[in-house]
Amino acid sequence: MAFNTEQYPGVSESVRDQTQGFRFNHSMLRIKDPKRSLHFYSHVLGMRVLRRLDFEEMSFSLYFLAKPDNDETIPEDRAERTRWTFSQRGILELTHNWGTEDDPDVAYHDGNSEPQGFGHICFAVPDLDAAIRWFDENQVAYVKRPEDGKMKDIAFIKDPDGYWIEIVEPGRMARLGG
Repeated sequence: MAFNTEQYPGVSESVRDQTQGFRFNHSMLRIKDPKRSLHFYSHVLGMRVLRRLDFEEMSFSLYFLAKPDNDETIPEDRAERTRWTFSQRGILELTHNWGTEDDPDVAYHDGNSEPQGFGHICFAVPDLDAAIRWFDENQVAYVKRPEDGKMKDIAFIKDPDGYWIEIVEPGRMARLGG
């Protein structure tokens, strides 16, 4: 029998028919300065901006980013690309409220200071050591380097707004947990 789910109190043993086709699409982070954040996510992490949506009447923009495979075909047509974007997995939405980049009082809660809530997003990399060298070359801020702490082979970096990003190499993760 194929794997279904690990079982713990509260976990449904079966997937309900009513949820067939549901797909986790994206997570959203608020950003202060789109130029700074877009540079970080596109240059340092290699993400591509799939679509920008502006909402003039509410003074904000949404940037949808992903790390598509090199051979993946993304639609050129804006409407089709928008539909395609909202059908994918692993999308990052950056929300910019216009004017925050010029307001010294604007800072977003990273979720890790008190009171804790949101924790982090995660990127899997093919070679953790090479990724760490790349982050060092780009003066990326660390929360935790892979050699630090009790959980070795896992790094945490910060984006320009202070959000934590976990960095893992899947091949090193098999021995984690119980």
